[in-house]
Amino acid sequence: MKNQDSILIFGSSGQIGRSLIRKFTKSNYRVIAVTRNIHRKGYQIKTQSNYGYLELEEINSFNEENVSQLMEKSSICINLIGILYEKKENQFNLIHSELPSLLSSIAAKKSIDQFIHVSALGIESAIDSKYAVSKLAGEKKVKQNFPNSIILKPSIVYSVDDNFTTNFMSLLSILPVMPLYYGGKTKFTPIHVSDFTDIVFQIVQKKIYAETIECIGPEVISFKEIILKILKSIKKKRLLLSMPLSLAKVNARLFQLMPKPLLTIDQLKLLKYDNIVSKKYKTNFHLNMNANKKFDEEINRYSYNWTSGGQFSKKIDKIK
Repeated sequence: MKNQDSILIFGSSGQIGRSLIRKFTKSNYRVIAVTRNIHRKGYQIKTQSNYGYLELEEINSFNEENVSQLMEKSSICINLIGILYEKKENQFNLIHSELPSLLSSIAAKKSIDQFIHVSALGIESAIDSKYAVSKLAGEKKVKQNFPNSIILKPSIVYSVDDNFTTNFMSLLSILPVMPLYYGGKTKFTPIHVSDFTDIVFQIVQKKIYAETIECIGPEVISFKEIILKILKSIKKKRLLLSMPLSLAKVNARLFQLMPKPLLTIDQLKLLKYDNIVSKKYKTNFHLNMNANKKFDEEINRYSYNWTSGGQFSKKIDKIK
């Protein structure tokens, strides 16, 4: 039997998932958080919720039977599952296209009230990126299977728990030179994770259906500007070097051999394209869902971890 205040979240262990769990359980929604490794991720997820409002479910195989059983108990399903790089051939397609197709198809059969699928901003033109192509294919299949679905297309989602600003803070702490791909001119509209989860919460509260929404923060910032803001925040000075594409490709081929790649060839292709509104869809601002957190103000809240002296540098600044 479905619980009308129960939300099923796939991809619950990431920064967005954990933030959503905090948001919904504090507002007395019951959340079913799906994870593939309950022993490794379970404790971390449990710490995010109000007691008694979270149920953890482990799923090792995304087949129709397993997913159907989970959807029996919920009226809302949110799919956050995504990857930034492939560990195996065809992984982008399986995770970004086939899995959303399966979830949305079962959601329709089970008469789920709202199906919310998180895709990505700025991918329409990136036809040479496997990541972008797989994301667009997933959006198309979700809309076909569940016409009333909500497709959310966020720009870079950042926070102390992200894999974007924190990685660059770590790199800029040790590298004497920072390469700028495509001259650092690629534009982004970063959105803080709390602003993004507020948007998701409002979509559920207002019972919004059948929309594709581009989710953006209040600023358009170039890649170079992002690096400069991070450097200022961690109180470092580094040489920024515009890297020729031929050398950048060599760089990416080396980086993608790492267990957790800093850059892949596919990501390098994606960096050619601005990560800003396409004007094909409504934005969160059009729907009166503001995202007001400024990039430099928010990263200053946690960047002290990468400054000389760490957390003690905050106390020194106050004394000064």
